[in-house]
Amino acid sequence: MDLNGKCVVITGVSRGIGNALVHQFLAKGCMVGGMGLNDPKIAHQNFSFYKTDIRKSENVRISFNSYLKKTNNQIDILINNAGLGYFGKIEDYTDDQIAQMFEANVYGTLYTCREAVPIMKVQESGHIINIASTAALEGYPEVSVYCATKHAVKAISESMYKELRDFAVKVTCVYPGSVKTDFFRNIESIEPHEYMLMPNDVATMIVQATEMPDNFHQVNLEVRPLQPQGPKN
Repeated sequence: MDLNGKCVVITGVSRGIGNALVHQFLAKGCMVGGMGLNDPKIAHQNFSFYKTDIRKSENVRISFNSYLKKTNNQIDILINNAGLGYFGKIEDYTDDQIAQMFEANVYGTLYTCREAVPIMKVQESGHIINIASTAALEGYPEVSVYCATKHAVKAISESMYKELRDFAVKVTCVYPGSVKTDFFRNIESIEPHEYMLMPNDVATMIVQATEMPDNFHQVNLEVRPLQPQGPKN
């Protein structure tokens, strides 16, 4: 896909992978709509920010409608990047922590896809990218709820790709290992470091996936740090 002039929606754009994606798609000549709770203050004629709580379906709908008015009802790429996690033993999770993770990671993904899919089906083109985690591929101790939400994102993505391929719409699920972002702000036991994946590198891989030929479909993209704890010597 030639990205110049394409219309892209990205959630969770204030920092990390989402912020890196905004800058890379803008550099490709895209019209980017960023959704999130905090304005990244990106001054670019092709960027619009929509304050959005993706946990609320009506909030998502309003933001999508505002973006689509600017693009004449066109959306070529949707990237579900927003999410959050808390670590802890299963008996220690609060109701609020459980609700926050499911609402942001699962419901938010469903709400945005529900807005984008009908348009892409009519266009008979489009690419939806859901950023999950390696936590979607296996369970980890003290990450049970987060793993559950990311397993759900994996399941949603697999079902959607089979539903939408006959409409020439791609669905890709991305499974990054640990990335140096503020994701770990709620996790006292982990401090981000230089041996984690870099947000800009993960963003580059995602942008490249959207540039592949129309009949080339990368369904799953798993990426991990080569030496997550650094060199042994």
